[in-house]
This record gives sequence, structure tokens and C-alpha cells, in this order.
Amino acid sequence: MALTGRTALLAALGSLPVGILAPSWTGMLAVNAPLSLAILCDYALAAPVRTLRFTRSGDTTVRLGDTAEVQLTVTNSSRRRLRAQLRDAWPPSSWPADTEQASSRHTLTIPPGEQRRLSTALRPTRRGDRQAERITVRSYGPLGLAARQGYHRVPWTVRVLPPFTSRKHLPSRLARLRELDGRTSVLTRGEGTEFDSLRAYVPGDDTRSIDWRATARQSAVAVRTWRPERDRHILIVLDTGRTSAGRVGDVPRLDAAMDATLLLTALATRAGDRVDLLAYDRRVRARVQGRTTAGDILATVVNTLASLEPELVETDARGLSTTALSDAPRGSLIVLLTSLEATPIEEGLLPLLPQLTQRHTVLLAAVSDPRIEEMAKGRGTVDAVYEAAAGTQAQAERRDTAEKLQRHGVVVVDATPDNLAPALADAYLALKAAGRL
Repeated sequence: MALTGRTALLAALGSLPVGILAPSWTGMLAVNAPLSLAILCDYALAAPVRTLRFTRSGDTTVRLGDTAEVQLTVTNSSRRRLRAQLRDAWPPSSWPADTEQASSRHTLTIPPGEQRRLSTALRPTRRGDRQAERITVRSYGPLGLAARQGYHRVPWTVRVLPPFTSRKHLPSRLARLRELDGRTSVLTRGEGTEFDSLRAYVPGDDTRSIDWRATARQSAVAVRTWRPERDRHILIVLDTGRTSAGRVGDVPRLDAAMDATLLLTALATRAGDRVDLLAYDRRVRARVQGRTTAGDILATVVNTLASLEPELVETDARGLSTTALSDAPRGSLIVLLTSLEATPIEEGLLPLLPQLTQRHTVLLAAVSDPRIEEMAKGRGTVDAVYEAAAGTQAQAERRDTAEKLQRHGVVVVDATPDNLAPALADAYLALKAAGRL
């Protein structure tokens, strides 16, 4: 039985000592029988909590930063009117800290045999699955002197998807992609290209591209033009090891890599390329393969990334390389989203690069910290000078690591969290323009 604020007030009016109420109901019954009887009757007339029935409906997915609405239908199957306060509990990360109480607590009155629908607004602050916890109900009697309390569990899961903030860059990159497709086709030859058109021969053209049948039908020499083959294979590899857990500003490196992954996936599928995903540290954490429809690929990748979290272990570079080689057919573009820290690259990845670059085009994208650039520019105080020296050294180490990768034929993209996604998309388009994809 729960005592309410109204009970305390009536006790005060009846000149009951506070110490008599606190220890037990037995002492109160002995001192003020009429008030005690009223409280007991109020408790008896409160609608039972155990017989309440609950059903849920509403959103099952929401993008990080957006709001999801989950409806809870409460049915009062008893013969008493329900006057209650209800708390629909969810994990703490389901709301910003200052909005949880207003969003999850409800006051309701339900006549016997009727039902009411409550709406709980969730605004998650983290990716992943948010599962409903228990529903606590406090049912008051008609006088509000006492209440019954109990709880129910009604399962419901809301999956919080990556926000895909870089989608604002997609229209401009698609425009550049259409521009590339509309240009004069690249003159290439060999397997893996598509015939485009015929044109007149000009000095310097490869004589192997001359179309002799077309030349015989006209007075000028005609050559075939080719364009890079569509439906190329792209394997995006997310390093989910220790370095991906580091935060740059307010964003974990893994989340910035996810955003870049989504923009590249949307762009490449619109270009007609096939995109697969691999998340790896010491084992495969997630994998997307075999999707053919552009919309299906993007939706599957978004859903897969939603529950992916960094693992505080060193990435097994050899295992990652072996798995990537087994997943990607020859001639693919392997996009590796990892860090540019010197030790993991030099000891783990560099010795394995010849295997990858011999069969594939490799593009490595990494998140840089804008704070390092700010530190490198610092002057004026002793602390600022020391910070500038540390920042300059860190920049030099990243440049040196990037140069070593480039000497092995790797395309390197090193950008801040806000710029990583568009920079990676630009690198992909540059490879397209150069005829390497």
C-alpha cells in the first residue's frame, strides 16, 4: 500500500504525530480509527493493477537525432474506475537527460471496461536497439489517500539507425556522376569495358581500336570508343578495432566512417556498381553481400550498421586482408576505413598490401582530428608552443604514413569527421574519371 501526500495532510489535520505514521499502519489504526478506515477503504476501491492489459504499436526504427512515437494501449478490464499514474520506462539513452521524465510519465483515468492510448516520444542519443523496460502503474482510490502499485512488461524494440548526415552531399555528387557519364567516353581497350560509339580516327588513337567494317562502309577511318564497365564490385571494409573507438570531438571514429560508408554506398549503387560491406577486427562483426537493388542495398547497410559497436582489441590485419581477398572478386575496389596511426599501419597493413594491390584497387580513408591542426598553429605561450610542436609532429607522422601507403599504390583520403564522407565520394568519382573503375 502506498501513502499519498493527501494522507499526510489529513494526518496533520487530525493532529497525528508524524512518528506514529512512519513506523507502521498498526500504530495509526490505534490512534485514529476513522482516518485509518477511510484510507483502507480508499485502497480497497482502487482499481487493481494486475488485471490491466497492455498492447504496443508505433515506430520500430528511427534515425539518430529524430523522434520515434511508441503508442501504449491500456485496457481496464476491472469493474472499478482506474485513476493512475503510469511510467513507461526505457533505457536512459532513449531521451536527452532533461526530457526523460516528461516523456515517460502519464496520468490517466479509465472507466471500467474501456481503454486509453498513451504516446511516448523517444529521442535516442545513441545508435542501436532500445528495448522497452517495465511499465509501473500506481492506481489511486477515489479519495486519493492510498494507492496500489505494480508493474508489467510489454516488449517492444526501436532500432536507432545511423543519422546519415552526409546525405546532403549526395545531390552534388550525383550531378558530377551524370557529368562523367555524359562526357566523351574514354578510349580504352580490353576486357571489362563497354562499347560506346564510333568516331573518326585522329592521330594518336590506338590502331587496335579501328573498326574495319565501319571503315569499309564510309570514306573515313572509324574507331571504336569505350567507356568503363558498369557493375564494378566495391567492398567497403570497416575496421571496428580499438582505434575506431576513439572520439574526434563528439563523434566516435566509427560513426564518422559509417557516415562515409552510407554516402559512398548511395553514390556507387546509383552509378550501377555492386557494393558489399565487411566489418572486421579479429573476426567478422557484420557482412552485407549479394544485394542487387540499389534501394535494398542502402537499407540493408543502414540496418546492419545500426547495432555495430567498436571492440577494444587490436585489429588482426592479416585476418582482415584474407577475409577481404576472399570476399572481393578480382579487379574490385576495396575501400578500407581505418586509422592512419603509424604503428598499426606499418606493423599490420603495410606487409600485406602487395597481396591487395596486385589484384585490386585499394582506397584507404581515415578520420583526422581538427584539434591537431589547431594545436600546430598555436603560439604566444609556453604551453601553446609545446602543443604546436606536438601537433606538428603528429601531422608529420600522418603524412609519412600516407606517403608509404601511396608508394604501394593505395589512394589515401585523410579528412576530418565532417569532411570524410564527401572527400571519400570525391576520391571514388576521381577513380571513375580516370578510368580505374
